[in-house]
Amino acid sequence: MCELKPVRGGLHRLKGRIVHGVWGRIRTLGAIHPGSHRSEKFGYLGENSIIAFPPTAIDGERSIHIGAGTLVASWATLAAGYVPDDPDTPPRALVIGERCVIGLRSGIIAHQSVEIGDDVWLGQDVFITDGNHGYEDLDAPIGSQKGTVEPVSIGDNSWIGHGAIILAGSRIGRNAIVAAGAVVRGEVPDYSIAAGVPARIVRRFGPGSE
Repeated sequence: MCELKPVRGGLHRLKGRIVHGVWGRIRTLGAIHPGSHRSEKFGYLGENSIIAFPPTAIDGERSIHIGAGTLVASWATLAAGYVPDDPDTPPRALVIGERCVIGLRSGIIAHQSVEIGDDVWLGQDVFITDGNHGYEDLDAPIGSQKGTVEPVSIGDNSWIGHGAIILAGSRIGRNAIVAAGAVVRGEVPDYSIAAGVPARIVRRFGPGSE
C-alpha cells in the first residue's frame, strides 16, 4: 500500500499558501449575495443571504425567492421550471424563507411550487422536488415523460436530515424532523419525527404524546 508523505520545503509551503489563498478569493468573489451581479436575476434574494461558490447548478432565478439571512452551501442545485427561462414557470415556483440553511450538495427542483418556511435547516445531500417522471408510454424513455406535479411545503423550524429525499406532494409541518436517509411521500404532521423508507411517523411531541 502506497503511503502518502507530506510535502516539505519552503517553496511547496508557499505554493500551497498561494493555491488556498486564490481559491478562497475565488469563493468570495463567486458567491451570490445581495448586490452581486447575479443576484439581480433572482425574484428576490434577502439581506445577508448568500449562495456559496461553487454551486452545482442554478436555473430559473426569476422564479426563485430567498428570504433574509439564508445560507445555501456549496455544490447546491436550485432550479425553477423544466428548463432555464421556461415561460410557463410560476413567478414564485421556489420559495425559501428566512434564516434557512441548505446543506452541501443539496438539490431543490421546483417545477411549479416548492415552499420552505423560516428557520428550516437541511443537512447535506438532501433532495426535494415537486415533480416526477411519467410512465404512460411503455415504449418511450421514462426520463422523457413528464409526470404529475404536486406542491411541496416544509413548515417553519423544521429539520431535514442528511441524505433525505422529499418527493412530490409532501407536506411537512412546522417543528418537524425528517431523519437522515428518509424518503418522504405524503404528510409529516407538526411536532413529529419521520424516519425510514418509505418514511413513517416514529414519534410525536406535544400534549398526549409519548
